[in-house]
Amino acid sequence: MINSLDLPGHGRIHAESEGTGPAIVFVHADFVDGRMWDGVRARLAARYQTVAYDKLGYGRSDPATGPVVRRQELAAVVDALGLETFHLVGCSNGGQQALDFTLEHPRRVRSLSLVNASPSGWQPQGDMPPLLLEMIAAVQAGDLATASELQLRIWFDGPERDRTKFSPALQEARRLASVMNRVYVERGTFFLTDTQPPEAPALSRLAELKLPTLVIDGLWDWSENRRASRLLAEGIPGARRIEVDGGHVAPLEDPAGFADLLF
Repeated sequence: MINSLDLPGHGRIHAESEGTGPAIVFVHADFVDGRMWDGVRARLAARYQTVAYDKLGYGRSDPATGPVVRRQELAAVVDALGLETFHLVGCSNGGQQALDFTLEHPRRVRSLSLVNASPSGWQPQGDMPPLLLEMIAAVQAGDLATASELQLRIWFDGPERDRTKFSPALQEARRLASVMNRVYVERGTFFLTDTQPPEAPALSRLAELKLPTLVIDGLWDWSENRRASRLLAEGIPGARRIEVDGGHVAPLEDPAGFADLLF
């Protein structure tokens, strides 16, 4: 079922719900959109109600006209869909937003899965990815094709993978990421920020989490993202950390393998 949700104070959000059973809500990484979860959701829909949406400024949702408080956007989506409790899965910044939502609404989240995510309040150390400044310059110059390709090299390929050696399946996943990323780049969503971080960042509150938590750590992701995954697994009581042979958006690369990890 496809839903066009007109959310007061947010805008029109594209959301999709498939299957029946306990609900799982998926929150996408911030350089793609909700379609990154399509393959995972298809494999779980026989047993679960699977929900994914495009954040404002992404995919099939309205462009964002200003900063968006993403955890509040998530709350508005699940409320509009009538979901009281659900499992929550987030990738990258989507994982950070899912974590902040869980700390604000602990009784609503049945389990939490974080894919290559970092907690709010966390600061990376050392040098930034070497292509990042080049990518920002391309966006500012209006060279959208170059900006999109550099984003893929940073966030899909990662620092140590040679994309010329990708399997056909991985090449197709990269193509899909490119389609999603181009919308994000063309709309200028890259420059919009969340201006209302939690009063107490998640970094200082990990020990408060009292629910089953899975941390997915992509072996081909950037080293600082991997450090953040270890921090989450060590700081959240009872959390499990699993390393997977994938990059920053590992669920898009191997939907079947990722679905098997969840439940």
